[in-house]
Amino acid sequence: MSANDGKRDILQGTLDLLVLKTLETMGPMHGWGIARRLEQVSGNLLQMNQGTIYPALLRLEQAGWIASEWGISENNRRARFYSLTPAGQRRVRVEEKNWDQMSAVITKVLRSDA
Repeated sequence: MSANDGKRDILQGTLDLLVLKTLETMGPMHGWGIARRLEQVSGNLLQMNQGTIYPALLRLEQAGWIASEWGISENNRRARFYSLTPAGQRRVRVEEKNWDQMSAVITKVLRSDA
């Protein structure tokens, strides 16, 4: 968390899960829309900028978990829209399970007396 603005940094793998889950929930979206949605859902605690969201989208597309195609945004501008692939749908389940396991381990460590 930055001392200046109260926004939180996000780990790469966590961002991947959040992007995949957003696309699963919302359907195809462009990068700017995904970033704004994550900010909105987090109560503006997460700050997504181009240097954060677009490398994640590229990484997810290269992994085969999302696909993209050009379309027209709600502002009548050309934009790349991203959607989950069948492999991405399966990956959401894997990542959610991994998140649940890791958060349980972290909670266990934080709650321990040792």
